[in-house]
Amino acid sequence: MPDLSTKSELEKLHWEIAALTGRIRSVELERDSWRARCDRLTDQRDREREKSRSLRDSGSYRLGKALVSLVRNPLRTSPRLVRALVRRLRPAAGGAPAVPKQGVDPKAAKRLPAHLYVAIGLDHDALRDLVVTINQRLLVTPDHRPVVLTDDPSFSLLRKLGVLIEYLPDRATWERHRPGRAWDDLLAERLAQLCRDHSTGRTVVVDRLNPPSLAELLR
Repeated sequence: MPDLSTKSELEKLHWEIAALTGRIRSVELERDSWRARCDRLTDQRDREREKSRSLRDSGSYRLGKALVSLVRNPLRTSPRLVRALVRRLRPAAGGAPAVPKQGVDPKAAKRLPAHLYVAIGLDHDALRDLVVTINQRLLVTPDHRPVVLTDDPSFSLLRKLGVLIEYLPDRATWERHRPGRAWDDLLAERLAQLCRDHSTGRTVVVDRLNPPSLAELLR
């Protein structure tokens, strides 16, 4: 019969490999996202170039050039041309220039990095103790946003503790209802999705037989 500590180490190694796979898939998704963004920026650049060419060919652009010429050489410009330019530049009735609204760009607000805690296999009481310990850790050093991934179906009872909890069906339940799809693949995809959605900076694999203490989380 295998030693319990050895079995625990093997399970932890399994979760760490799954977490690494999820991180790799997250990086691949981010790479594809940047490629798509570059394509969009290229299309936007081409559209702006076309707008610029259209603007140079427009009457408004020629009017602007005439106005610049007027400012630079006022003595060589006739009063009739001045009146025509003023009429073209006068705003329509009730059409006062709009003042752009000012505000704080929400993207400029600095957000704390997210840490993903993979707590697979913990029973409800152990999961609750882990969430409480994470909260205590944040009271000491509030340096990240915790996201806990669990397979405990009663996880919703812990939402009031203030930690974001994500759910993944346990292996036995998944294989009973979806035997045609490997649970390991589901885990890797879920980890990748969470890493991408929350921009996680660190992944912590929790040993179900030996959950981390407050001192260990503070290291």
